[in-house]
Amino acid sequence: MKLLKIRASGIPLFKDICEIDYIARQRVTADDAEAMGTVFTAGMQAFVQNNVLAMIGINASGKTTVLKLITFVCRMLNNEPLNRIDCAEVFDGLAENQYATLETYFLANSNAPCHQIDGKAINQLKTVIGRKDDKLLILQETLRTKAIAKDLRKKTLFDFEGAETSLSRQFNEFLLDDVSIMVAFNKKNKEQVVIADMLRYTNINQLRLSEDCPFELIAFFDPSIEYLRLEKNSKDVRIHLKFRGKREIILNQFSDLNRYLSSGTIKGINTFLKAMHVFEAGGYLIIDELENHFNREIVSTLIRLFMDKKVNKTGAMLIFSTHYPELLDEFKRNDNIYIVRNRQGISVENLSLILKRNDIKKSEAYQSGYLEGTVPMYEAYMDLKRALIKAYKEG
Repeated sequence: MKLLKIRASGIPLFKDICEIDYIARQRVTADDAEAMGTVFTAGMQAFVQNNVLAMIGINASGKTTVLKLITFVCRMLNNEPLNRIDCAEVFDGLAENQYATLETYFLANSNAPCHQIDGKAINQLKTVIGRKDDKLLILQETLRTKAIAKDLRKKTLFDFEGAETSLSRQFNEFLLDDVSIMVAFNKKNKEQVVIADMLRYTNINQLRLSEDCPFELIAFFDPSIEYLRLEKNSKDVRIHLKFRGKREIILNQFSDLNRYLSSGTIKGINTFLKAMHVFEAGGYLIIDELENHFNREIVSTLIRLFMDKKVNKTGAMLIFSTHYPELLDEFKRNDNIYIVRNRQGISVENLSLILKRNDIKKSEAYQSGYLEGTVPMYEAYMDLKRALIKAYKEG
């Protein structure tokens, strides 16, 4: 399953509609295509995605909330009950007389004979979410499907007028009220979204392994390590760690590794192992504050791997947030960057709608204030400065 677009409305934390495009918005040149992934083709038209999406904004702008919304949608598509999804707090503030609407567009397998162009079809899932007794529930839901017509164009990609309704909640009366009708779709078409969500690791940096760590990965982050191996039995796991020229260390808990490995090595191994997983499956790796514990070169390396077709053959996608505008200069295009602001509610705007030219240095445009709301307020800075001076004098 490949995501094409998420459109969310009525969520109290957001100022207006939140729209995330996975299909490239700008024109794609032959040079651009080398760092991008083809999702599908219709006749002579290729529908291409940016393999990296960046969310950037100042502190408390709502970047993490946007990532949680994306994660929530992916996990809902994977049949998880809404109230068990640990980022359901994106709906905080939704009153019992209010509702939010999620429109999710995706490409997936199709068993319908009329959709047998590469066995895929384009789908629109419309989910209306409400709250009752402090629990989320799905009030209405429909899934509409259309074939990939040879004359399909970008401007009609998300036009579902006249498309058939392939599933509706009203005909699934035995379905739990917080489980999407996608449970029936996924079972029939053997589909799922492959997602590696690292939001929980933003403030907790602890290594998690299910198998031996590849030597090349260890050497990239800490060449002084000779090996890191697991010994499993029915009850527990023993961790074997050896540094070059030193005796082997045997540990019983992953948390003990924090005594021997740097925070950058721990986050690096966690992150790159998950990247390897999504490279294999063509999934989505979601990371909040990508630069945490990393130097810039490691961050740039990860971004470049996702944009390298020799490594990323399946069109896996990295979606991350950052505070650092310098990372934006890794991108030649503007449509894989989203500016996140919080002014009486979170807003999300694609950079291509603000900055029309790709050749302008993105970090400078961001830091200059040209994009509005992307640099800390001068008045707040002056208030802080005066408070520090006053505290010094009183001290």
